[in-house]
Amino acid sequence: MKLKIDQLALGYGPQIVIRDLTYEVREGSITTLIGRNGSGKSTLLRAIGRLLRPERGAILLDGKAIGSVPTRQLAQRLAILPQGPTAPDGVTVRNLVEHGRYPHRTFLGLKSEEDHRTVAWALGQTGLMELADRPLSQLSGGQQQRAWIAMALAQDTDIILLDEPTTFLDVAYQLEMMELLRRLNRENGTTILMVLHDINQAAQYSDQLVAVADGRIYAAGPPADLVTAAMVHDVFGLDADIITDPRTGAPLCIPYALARAPAETEERRVEAHG
Repeated sequence: MKLKIDQLALGYGPQIVIRDLTYEVREGSITTLIGRNGSGKSTLLRAIGRLLRPERGAILLDGKAIGSVPTRQLAQRLAILPQGPTAPDGVTVRNLVEHGRYPHRTFLGLKSEEDHRTVAWALGQTGLMELADRPLSQLSGGQQQRAWIAMALAQDTDIILLDEPTTFLDVAYQLEMMELLRRLNRENGTTILMVLHDINQAAQYSDQLVAVADGRIYAAGPPADLVTAAMVHDVFGLDADIITDPRTGAPLCIPYALARAPAETEERRVEAHG
């Protein structure tokens, strides 16, 4: 299933956040948007999930503008998990995961055998079968995040959009979450498009990176090609060394200073030499 962004402009009222952005997401890949806070990453993800109407341009799913796709049909093809989702009090893990099946229900809303099988599969994939009847509120942060991922899996779509899925998780749960997403991609061919704030995490687990700066794509490509000292300087405002991770072979970013603007650097040099 092909997802293409064509000359897209997004904004909130008079403020334009994304400007004339064009990109085609590689089918069956893990693609990650990286960039500073406020660069437009989450705004772009919201628009692809049809939570925000474009000012100009189009988002195409198999050549068809997503704005013209009926909501139920779109939900059968694309799932989105925003940052920090919330659920009503008392909802169990199973209840939450079953919610992902609504786009596939009959008009009577009855659960089919396929619904039951898919929910059981999603719970199994995320290691939550033993916790299925526990209230979501009683689970740890990492377990809750897995439950939300399970709901997205139960939706049984070809594409999953994730906005910073590791936010608020400790290091162990972050690793667990990223390994889960990679397994789902490799075993099921699910196209994953997500936003991450950790450059090294993005480089290790992604097939493609898209660096966003000031509402535009600065560069896009495989991590080994994209993660450079120049990119980190221009996109994140940091001076950094880039080395190869001896264990994974992925590029590893080691920031050592805030980048200085050329004018500021020259001014400091003049002051230093009188």
